[in-house]
Amino acid sequence: MYHRSILPLLLMLLLTAKSFGQTGNLSTGLKGIIKTQKGDPLPFAAIVVKGTEISTISNEEGRYQLDLKPGYYEVIFQYLGFKTGLKSVTIENKMETFDLTMEEQAYNLGEVRIGNKGEDPAYTIMRRAIAKSRYHFLQVESYTAKAYSKSSFVITDLPLEFLYKKELKEIEKESNFKKGVPILNESVSEVTFRQPNSYSQRVIAARNSQDKNFASANQYFLTSFYQPEVVKAVSPLSPRAFTYYKFEYQGSFIENGVEINKIKVTPRSYGEGVYKGTIYITENLWSIYSLNLQTVNTGFNIEIKQVYSPVQGVWMPINQQFHINGGIYGIKGKGDLVISQTFSKLKINPAFQADITVVDGKKEKEEARKIGLSNREIKSQKLDEVVSKQKEFSAKNLKKLMKEYERQDIKKKEERGEDIDLNFTRNDSTSVDSLANVRSMAFWDSIRTVPLTVAEVKSYTRLDSLVIINQGTQEQRDSLKVSRSDTTKKKSGGSNFFEDLFTGHTFRLGKKSPWRLEYVSPLYGLQVNTVEGWVLNGGGFKLKYKKGAQKKSTDELDISSNGIKRTTYRDQGAWTFSGLTRYSFAREKLFATGGVDYNWKRNLISLSGGKTVAQFNPENPMHPILNSLTTLFLERNFIKIYEKNFVRLDFKTNRENEHFELRANVEYADRRALQNRDNTNPYSWIDWKKRTFTSNIPFNEELSDESGTSSFEMQRHQALIVGLSAYYKPWQKYRTRKGKTTFYDDDSPKISASYRKGINTAFGSDADFDFVQVGISHGFDTGVRSKLSYKVAAGAFVNDKAVQFPDYQHFAGNQFFFQYGDPVGTFRMLDYYRYSTAKRFVEAHALAELRKFLLTQITWFRIMGIKENFFAHYLATPDSNNYGELGYALDVGIRFPFRIEVANSFEGFKYKNTVFRIGTTMNFSFGKK
Repeated sequence: MYHRSILPLLLMLLLTAKSFGQTGNLSTGLKGIIKTQKGDPLPFAAIVVKGTEISTISNEEGRYQLDLKPGYYEVIFQYLGFKTGLKSVTIENKMETFDLTMEEQAYNLGEVRIGNKGEDPAYTIMRRAIAKSRYHFLQVESYTAKAYSKSSFVITDLPLEFLYKKELKEIEKESNFKKGVPILNESVSEVTFRQPNSYSQRVIAARNSQDKNFASANQYFLTSFYQPEVVKAVSPLSPRAFTYYKFEYQGSFIENGVEINKIKVTPRSYGEGVYKGTIYITENLWSIYSLNLQTVNTGFNIEIKQVYSPVQGVWMPINQQFHINGGIYGIKGKGDLVISQTFSKLKINPAFQADITVVDGKKEKEEARKIGLSNREIKSQKLDEVVSKQKEFSAKNLKKLMKEYERQDIKKKEERGEDIDLNFTRNDSTSVDSLANVRSMAFWDSIRTVPLTVAEVKSYTRLDSLVIINQGTQEQRDSLKVSRSDTTKKKSGGSNFFEDLFTGHTFRLGKKSPWRLEYVSPLYGLQVNTVEGWVLNGGGFKLKYKKGAQKKSTDELDISSNGIKRTTYRDQGAWTFSGLTRYSFAREKLFATGGVDYNWKRNLISLSGGKTVAQFNPENPMHPILNSLTTLFLERNFIKIYEKNFVRLDFKTNRENEHFELRANVEYADRRALQNRDNTNPYSWIDWKKRTFTSNIPFNEELSDESGTSSFEMQRHQALIVGLSAYYKPWQKYRTRKGKTTFYDDDSPKISASYRKGINTAFGSDADFDFVQVGISHGFDTGVRSKLSYKVAAGAFVNDKAVQFPDYQHFAGNQFFFQYGDPVGTFRMLDYYRYSTAKRFVEAHALAELRKFLLTQITWFRIMGIKENFFAHYLATPDSNNYGELGYALDVGIRFPFRIEVANSFEGFKYKNTVFRIGTTMNFSFGKK
């Protein structure tokens, strides 16, 4: 399992490190220091007791300690790039000392293995290793692991520290945090793994230098480079590896009769999403022996080291290290996470019992052709049957065999009714020992497998001193509690009436009452427009009632609760009653709306009604708050509104990431047009001489005369509208757990269809139309950190006898310098209503996100996570004259979460205009009203 970004990894280092324990300290064993021939300490070296499950690692100072019972042992010392050391020792009734000086590994180029047509021999090694990577990943069916882990994170630089020096001192007193002092976390756990993704773990002990009572059990951090991606970067053993890497053979050495090949990994273009470094591959087995790889993520440098050791003939990672350094927003720091683990009760998948030989079809074409299997042979036989008959496979055949094996395995599980996860999301179950966070120092000294460094000892000592100081007398503690209680009340506003009046407040109606009353401040929606002047929108209430709760699951892991296992619940039924007001100072009118929602069994039904104003486009292309800013400071009134009395009923399947969604609605509304105020001067704080406010009547090409003047004037009318829409994802990945199916929000295409009808004569309705629309949207990866997304839709009014302007088909336009909303489906410079249509339309959108193109040819841009984008938009209506947009953008990453864009518009396939936009890197939308 791997984390998809740098932030969860930093969270791991800051809050916890996770773990799996080891043997106890019996005050007898072996200890010492591991150094190079130059006298430099070797941090995090792997130490394994041959023939046992006992292992440990050295700390940052090169010190190690093995706790062993009296007896004879052979101890193996491993470190990347150095010769493996072996020490035979007899332990008596004391702790023996053994300091080791490790020699650098000498590599034998031998006869310089000549590759095909001068090809570097590294390529044939990697082709075989890549072909067998899935085999190695699935080979272990289950195991029990014990591990000890330790994380250490230290802040090395704080920007403008002198401005908040006093606050930092207070933090130091309360939490033991100090710049330059490591935040240390240790934990010991036992883990049970079962294919394909089930991890059950029991935390025995957890300790943190920030808090004596800290105990956390985050996901077991096991990173497998047999997976296609690791930490959001392409693994050198990914099927796509040759697209992103060059490989260089740097020699081999023999260890315990096994030949180990050293391969240099060089990215074709370094930056986010790829690794550089060294990987060691065993000859014939083509498995990982060890690796040392580095990558970057939003400016942070990440180094991953792994050391493997054979367990029942399978090479398993006994030592894992993660080292991070970098900064964000001026705050710099570095962190280390080391895991020392041992494996027991390891069960090999029966289908993978016999080892197989991989033939490189590119180098040994004739031999690969002779042993090749047809697709029919692969699909008609089980893997174990094929392996029992044939020991040699071409790389191409082996990849197909593994794919077919996984397909058959999923089919068998479906037939047996077992849990299935097509996205292979980790299924973690965690329990915490009741004594995990109160273990004594003696316990930790007996169980810790990695000695603490001098700095880490000081960090724990600081904590112990603070605990003694803060305990004080009972009177002092009570005083502190009162002080904190008062502070909390002030912060929460519990006794501040005026603050609640302006910001709103939620009241709980009884300690055990299912009712909640939320007061919504009228200032929440303070805005201004040229029709209503200053507006208070939102004053009112929301009354919520939860009928009851139904147990949902007990094996979900929630990092927000420190990773402790907890039970979550899903409401059986929930009611929400609401009433909101809107007051226009210029019109001196008070409007009110209200509604009731009922949510049950992942369905939602809503009834609403009242009197209000609405934008002609119900998707709200311009938010009223932004329009208020443009009105006051830019003399631009982008929103166009009308008044309506309405009653509306909505229904939708409220299922997150469901592969099928259905929505239906019916609305009856009495609508009438609104005009700008006669005097709009007070609503513009800056007088732009070349600008004037535009009419509240939108300009529309279909409703304009031959001279180009808009003849549109909406008369008061009534409309009864019925709508129905459906969405379907045909190839969406899912998981089945305990008989319940959950779908992932993945890259399956989303097909949509919708229908709207204006019903004439019923209840005096003046609307008479039928509108149909179909569409498809999709987004898929085109490479590492590269993606192509598109949306296409087409629709028509098959009956357009009476279509009022609010019922036209409107489009996601934008005339503001800040682009928000869906970055794929939003036009960058299209007028909000100019090409709205009551006839027919076709629109298409595409966004290509590229890791490397023009500026990103420069390595610095890729290291900082900057991506280049190209986007295209097209709209065809009877009056749009093939409107189009082409643009270029830069995503500047997490440090500045913006997209800088330049867009060009075209009409009749001729260039019209260029604009610059500042956009978001997310789908940031204000939604419907």
